[in-house]
This record gives sequence, structure tokens and C-alpha cells, in this order.
Amino acid sequence: MSMKPLHLLLLLLPLPALAQPPALTLRQALAEGLQRNYDILLSRQDAQIAANNVSRGNAGQLPRLTANATRTFNNNNINQRFGDADPRIVNGATSNLLNTNLTLGWTLFDGFGMFIAHDRLRALSQQQQETTRATVEETVEAISNAYFDVVRQTAKIRALDEALKIGQVRINLTQAQVDVGVAAKVEVLAARVDYNADRSQLLQQQQTVTAAKVALNTLLGRAPAQDFRAVDSLVVRRDLQPDSLAAARSARNPRLAAARRAATVAAANRRLARAARYPTLGAVAGYGLTRNINNAAFAGVVLTNSTNQLLGFNYGLTASVPLYGGGNLRRLEQNARLAEAQSQLQLDQTALQLSADATTAFAQYQNYLALLTLETDNLALANQNVAIALERYKLGLVTPLVLREAQRNQLAAATRRYDIEYAAKTAETQLLRLSGDLVK
Repeated sequence: MSMKPLHLLLLLLPLPALAQPPALTLRQALAEGLQRNYDILLSRQDAQIAANNVSRGNAGQLPRLTANATRTFNNNNINQRFGDADPRIVNGATSNLLNTNLTLGWTLFDGFGMFIAHDRLRALSQQQQETTRATVEETVEAISNAYFDVVRQTAKIRALDEALKIGQVRINLTQAQVDVGVAAKVEVLAARVDYNADRSQLLQQQQTVTAAKVALNTLLGRAPAQDFRAVDSLVVRRDLQPDSLAAARSARNPRLAAARRAATVAAANRRLARAARYPTLGAVAGYGLTRNINNAAFAGVVLTNSTNQLLGFNYGLTASVPLYGGGNLRRLEQNARLAEAQSQLQLDQTALQLSADATTAFAQYQNYLALLTLETDNLALANQNVAIALERYKLGLVTPLVLREAQRNQLAAATRRYDIEYAAKTAETQLLRLSGDLVK
């Protein structure tokens, strides 16, 4: 085959197919979001930090061993006088001190505060895990809504493309009528004006699609300008029931579970404040070396060198009893009780707000389902009306205004149908998220 026919063959290939952006399914979008969304990544790190804090050492239950070393050098001028005797003077006297030791401290009893602290750390970790789960579910909801927004806006592009095809048919038919002298040129001009108006709307809708794709890419941690095709269809479930959703919400909603953990933490804080009133008993032990070399020591009136060295163990018990601290212990305990009461109020408020959100979302869901049925039927009627109007226009039985009005009604019906379908899907997703069933 010569090069020229090969070039002609390449020119005949459909260019849009060659430049088609990669397909993206909802499952792929969710998988990318779970791996790369910044809110999820930050929340998971918070959960890891909280999990790392759950240790007996952090709660104060384990002993503390410390190694210390100090080396000190001195250079002094000495002037000593004993009674009426002549002073003993040494200039530039040097000495050095070495002090090393190992110290062990272990709290034996602190009013059970160390055990309460460990329970508190575990509750904090569990609370952060629930918060992370809530972040994941809310992000999954946002990704799903953003994905189906791309689907919705792209469907409007197709509706406008169909309107442009009909507009082009109208232009061609009107031009043919002008050519044979049965129509005025002004009718062609009017058809082109309407066609250009639809093209302008198409260009604006393309910008809307681009903005929707940027929003989804941002949620997925992608480059904002990365192009893709959303290939999944927008399908609304019709089997959600309020009773099952309410039962699931009470058992599995992560925000409600986090509020319960917050109440547990507040109770632990109140017990810790109470434990501060009890005596504290600890054990201490050490092993150390202390050596002091003095190059200007007096033995009577004789100037000489001296070395003092201590090496050995020490051990014992320490006890402290809080007797009076300016009323701070009482104040801290009162505040802890108030904070515990607040946490219970916040738990009740969270449960009430979730119930209100779910009630509103379910009412919207039912209403959108009814509207979706209505608008689906209405779109079918509008499509049929346009087809009839176009055929009658070809036969010269209707005016251009009638055909244009049928076009407008069809486009408006399609837009309403896509918007209602998207609203129903977002209400469905919200209900699943509130019930804790969105992410398995």
C-alpha cells in the first residue's frame, strides 16, 4: 500500500474515537477517592495517632527508668581564714565532679487514675475511628453525587445535540422552501437564529460539564484538568423503607457512635478528676557514681589533692497526699461533671439531628420518586410531540413557531427529568449514609 492511500485511510477514521478520554466507572472513582482523597488521608492519620496513644506507658502504669550523667569542671581562687591564723590562699585551684546514676520510678497507687487514663485513651481511639468512618462515608457521598452530576450534565449535552439536529433539519427544509419560492428568506434567518441560540446553550452546558469534572477530580485527588468519561448510568433505588433505615441509623451511624464515645471520654475525665483526691504512692530506686577530684584541698595547713567517690544503690518509697490546693481539685471535678452532662446533651442532640435529617431526606426521596415518574412520562410525550411536529412541518402543516415551541418543551422536559433524577439519587445516597449503609 502506498503512503498516499494510507494517509487517506487515516483521515477517514473517526477522530472523536481516537481522542476519546478514558472511561471512569463509579466503582473506580470511589476506589481512587478512598486511596487519595485528602480528607480521608488526614482522618486516617488522626486515627493512627489516637491508636498509638493507647498504651499502658502513656497511661502511667509502667515504671520509668532514666540514665543521667553530669561532668563539671571548676577553676577558682581560694581564700580561707580560720580564726586569727593567716589566710590560706590558692589561685587557679581546679576541681572536677563526675555524677552518673540510673533512677527508677514507679507509681504504685494513684487512686486508680492510671487505669482510668488507659480506658480514656482507648475510648479516644475508638471515637477517632468512628470519626474517620464518618469522614469516609461523607466523602463517598460527595464523590457519588459529583460523579452523577457529571452524568446528569453530560445527558443535557446529548439533549442539546438532539435539539441542534432538529434545528439543522428545520434550516434545510426552510431553505428548500425558499429555493422553490414557497417561503420567505426571513424564515430561514429565524431558523438560524434559533439554531445559534441552541448552540450558545450547548457551549454553556459544555462549560458546566467541565466544572463538574473538575469538582470530581478534586475529590479524587487528581489533577483538576484530567479528562474522563463517566460511563455508569444514573439509576435510583425505589425500595428504601423508613423503619429499616431508622434501625440501621441507630446501630451503625458513625457520627452517633462517635458521640457515644465522646460521652465515654467525658465520664473518664470525671473519674480522673475524682482520682486526683486520693493519695499517691510510688517506689524509687537508683544506682549511681559520684566522684569529686579537688586539686586544692587543705589537710590542716598542707595544700594537697583529694578524691571523693561514692558508688552504690538507693531505694525507697514516696507518698503524697493532696490536702489543699486552693480549691482547684473541687473546681476541676465540678467542671468534669458539667462536661459529662454536656456530652450526654450533645449525644441526644446528635441523635435528634440525625433523625430530623433522615425524616427530611426520606420525604424528599419519596417526592422525587413521584416527580421522576411524572417527568419520565412527560419527556416521552414531549419526544412524541416533537416527532409529530417535525413530520407535519415537513408537510407544511405547521408553522416554524409550532415546531420551535415543541423543541423548547422537549428540552425543558429533558432538563427537568435529569435534574429530578439526580435529586432523587442524592436523597437516596444521603439516606444510605445516615443509616450507615453507604460503605460496607
